[in-house]
Amino acid sequence: MTLFVFLAILCLGVATAAPSSDHSLDSEWQEWKIKYGKNYSLEEEGQRRTVWEENKKMVLQHNMEYNQGKKGFTMEMNAFGDMTGEEFRKMMTDIPVQTLRKRRSIQQRRVSYVPKFVDWRRRGYVTPVKTQGRCNSCWAFSVAGAIEGQMFWKTGRLASLSPQNLVDCSRPEGNLGCYKGNTYYALEYVQYNGGLEAEATYPYEAREGHCRYHPERSAARVTDFVFVSENEEALMHAVAIIGPISVGIDASHESFKLYRGGIYYEPKCRSDVINHSVLLVGYGYEGRESDGSKYWLIKNSHGEKWGMNGYMKIARDKNNHCGIATYAIYPRV
Repeated sequence: MTLFVFLAILCLGVATAAPSSDHSLDSEWQEWKIKYGKNYSLEEEGQRRTVWEENKKMVLQHNMEYNQGKKGFTMEMNAFGDMTGEEFRKMMTDIPVQTLRKRRSIQQRRVSYVPKFVDWRRRGYVTPVKTQGRCNSCWAFSVAGAIEGQMFWKTGRLASLSPQNLVDCSRPEGNLGCYKGNTYYALEYVQYNGGLEAEATYPYEAREGHCRYHPERSAARVTDFVFVSENEEALMHAVAIIGPISVGIDASHESFKLYRGGIYYEPKCRSDVINHSVLLVGYGYEGRESDGSKYWLIKNSHGEKWGMNGYMKIARDKNNHCGIATYAIYPRV
């Protein structure tokens, strides 16, 4: 066999083994890559295209069911459109909820009346949506957001605090930078190590680095932090009277990855598995309250191109859906 014939057979075998793409989607594929700044090697291009097409089929099927009234939320091909479910789940970090809750007493403040709608963004308590990137730092963004709200309540000034400060410096308390972390240890770090810098002096890098915290540049301090009782009624009271709350949820599903808008309800979601931290900034309902379209409003750390400009509505009063009330914690400043 000549070298030419051998190479021809080899190339034919590779072409046969490689999954074929739907060429009618070529222009859409190119537009999606440009929109989200995607660049691949020649080998990776085909693999990512295959995943992208599978995700697109899933999104189209889901949205068709939404139009038929079978689903309460829509999905889209966002920046995670080229990721498998397993790859997305690797961005999560399981949080040992019960072990951490036992370390801190649960305190609960109640009021006789709570409003039917709360949105702390409208009152100046919430900074713009950020992007964590491939660093597993959702816990740092959630904590920074909770402290930002309390500092605004105390000082009347809203300033973005530094998730990078937490990624780099809260390791002695138990966090592991971009590998994994949780809000309990992050708040413990801020409480016992002099405070937290602003993002302006300690910008986000989406990677681990050496701790560069300077106490003289501290922009916020925490005197204490407490858990909210593990039920949705208690969580509603806490959000209404305290402000934005750091919460953990089960976000390991394809529907969460590609969420676009509407009230999120995922039958596969678990209330006893917490793997993603977000900031709870309010609640409300759509249509008539009696219709059951109640929701929690969360701020995510996947950028403004994810979800509803970086936010999501999660089903409320649906048996602690996705564990929204399982791991709720807030700081005192």
